[in-house]
Amino acid sequence: MGTASRLLLLLHNLLLLLPPGAFGFAPSLDSDFTFALPAGRKECFFQPMRHGASLEVEYQVLDGAGLDVDFYLESPKGEILVFHQRKSDGVHTVETEDGDYMFCFDNTFSTISEKVIFFEMILDNMGEGQQEDWKKYITGTDLLDMKLEDILESINNVKARLSKSLQIQTLLRAFEARDRNIQESNFDTVNFWSMVNLGVMVVVSAVQVYMLKSLFEDKRKSRT
Repeated sequence: MGTASRLLLLLHNLLLLLPPGAFGFAPSLDSDFTFALPAGRKECFFQPMRHGASLEVEYQVLDGAGLDVDFYLESPKGEILVFHQRKSDGVHTVETEDGDYMFCFDNTFSTISEKVIFFEMILDNMGEGQQEDWKKYITGTDLLDMKLEDILESINNVKARLSKSLQIQTLLRAFEARDRNIQESNFDTVNFWSMVNLGVMVVVSAVQVYMLKSLFEDKRKSRT
């Protein structure tokens, strides 16, 4: 029996032996959110974390004058871990402890412009304690050359790469949205000043025609 066939047979038997939820992986959770932050406002988000995990926050300002925002990340003890002023994007990763982490987007420096902000959170190592639970369900696998640990490692590698691909696609969509907003703003600006230039040219042309016409007019009065 070939290696591929034996691998498929092993995976089939493994899935039959495991009850739902018994086959655990080290979860890497990610979520993203896009919201509008009005001028003069601040918006904060909270994320509960466990000790030994990691929290990654990536953000981008998609639309709004200046494409900038203040950002800070605060630990459960109230310590400011990250603080950036007037940035258009950023990526921050911290090792966490037990408690609620708070990160805020601050647009209080702006009195007119609303900002559209995209951010993504990636949580790693949120449940390592369940990784070994699947082993107690495995029986009769010692005769196979390929170890279950190798299969688990391979599946985890595939899962991690798929998750990374999804994250990259999400970020590319955010970049595309920001570039589209910039292009639309530039398009409106170009159209506005083109109309202004056209109006000035029409006025100047009318004045020039009038002045030339006045030069050739016979201003002498006819005598009767």
